[in-house]
Amino acid sequence: MKAGNIRKGNYIRHKGQPFLVVDTEFSFHGRGSAHMKAKIKSLDGRSSQSVTFKTGDSIEELDISSIEMQFLYMDGDEVVFMNPRNYEQSSVPITLLDGKENMLNTEIKVYVQIFEEKAVGVALPPKVKLKVTDAPEATAGNRSKAAKRDVVMETGLIVPAPLFIKTGDILIVDTENSQYVSRSN
Repeated sequence: MKAGNIRKGNYIRHKGQPFLVVDTEFSFHGRGSAHMKAKIKSLDGRSSQSVTFKTGDSIEELDISSIEMQFLYMDGDEVVFMNPRNYEQSSVPITLLDGKENMLNTEIKVYVQIFEEKAVGVALPPKVKLKVTDAPEATAGNRSKAAKRDVVMETGLIVPAPLFIKTGDILIVDTENSQYVSRSN
């Protein structure tokens, strides 16, 4: 693949090591050549760095397979998933969730990315449905912007939500930024 085609979420090999592309930025300066700046993270999670490629450079894209799995439970520093096709259970390090473990409930299906027979990432769906377990009483008052308050979801996630949300409601939450999207029917 050409470096100009690198996107967030791609897996590449750089200087012989496998990396996940975390962010990209295209830059072009007048008469000079165009560049692709990328923030990359090693698959073992130990290091991250910023690199710059010329857009015409060849980059090796890694062959990553994805397996749909269902969340079962957390066990210390591990998260246990089940393959719904064969009921096989697999544990992955909690660090692969990048702090989004509080988005998981037993109805969530994720894609576990595998490279060289080892889990290297967990892709959550763009939005998840979570139940509100605690919604404090709304307080009236003058507000210069939309009235919101923090509600606690079944997983412990705290989400700013509109005042009309109450305990027991099912909310749709964006997994990228942990923000309220809408109420579910």
